[in-house]
Amino acid sequence: MRYYFAPMEGLTDSVFRRLHHQYFPGVDRYYMPFLSPTVHRALTHKEQRELPRADSVPFSAVPQVLTKSAEDFLWAARVCRDLGYDEVNLNLGCPSGTVVAKGKGSGMLRNLEELDRFLDAVFSNSPLPISVKTRIGLESAEEFPALMTVFNRYPIREMTVHPRVRKQFYEGAVNREAFAYAVKNSANPLCYNGDIHTLAQAENLAAQYPGLSAVMIGRGLLANPGMLSGGTDVHALEAFMNELLAVYEQEFGGSRNAMFRLKEHWSYLRRSFPGSEKLWKALRKTTDPSQFRSITGELFHTLLFTPPSEEE
Repeated sequence: MRYYFAPMEGLTDSVFRRLHHQYFPGVDRYYMPFLSPTVHRALTHKEQRELPRADSVPFSAVPQVLTKSAEDFLWAARVCRDLGYDEVNLNLGCPSGTVVAKGKGSGMLRNLEELDRFLDAVFSNSPLPISVKTRIGLESAEEFPALMTVFNRYPIREMTVHPRVRKQFYEGAVNREAFAYAVKNSANPLCYNGDIHTLAQAENLAAQYPGLSAVMIGRGLLANPGMLSGGTDVHALEAFMNELLAVYEQEFGGSRNAMFRLKEHWSYLRRSFPGSEKLWKALRKTTDPSQFRSITGELFHTLLFTPPSEEE
């Protein structure tokens, strides 16, 4: 069984991936937050930073592309190939309202004929193998069998299924029946994604579906970064978060922006510190970097790190 870190916009950037691998090994592959090509067909400075040469990092990473244009996808795939990557991932799962309104991400699941034409164009011409990350439909799980019929027409390197429909976003129960349908009917290797918060949950999935190729974890690893490396040592976690802050201060040219980026991480990490409600409220409200450091220090040194056993 392989374990992947899910792409999470604004959270699992290049700095985070490098330091997470350094402090908490165990992730077999990191999927990058999506690249969205534009008509200019050029990487911005930020995109260049977020898409380093594949051989410049000591771990496996996969670029993800968000677009409804086959030509734009193929351009991005060629860029990824030239940077040394051996796979490109197609995002058919993003539920963001602005993304879906543009017909991208999970918005591409709305029209199966258009999706089929897109897939035919990219699979016929891509310079790299293509993996896919998808939801089970836009409005209803009843859409999934027809989607699977389309997906089965193409040699998808690996299909990651998040068994929720778009309108759920990340709320409500995952649809395990839909995933079981995928296991039974997919012509391509499968990866499971959704509500994995412990290593035992991932291992149970592997036992339940012996043919499953991988499990992708996002929020669970943000709350418990060492889940896959024998457990999160709180001293290593404090060092990890402090180094993240220091590097972001350099990247962003100051403490305030770095602090706000780390607040996003703490919105997940706080779940592993029972009794942190008062300190989390103070952390969320503060705009002072020195106070931010003081509060996080208090969290580390006065509360017991206890990762959640399931979603709150």
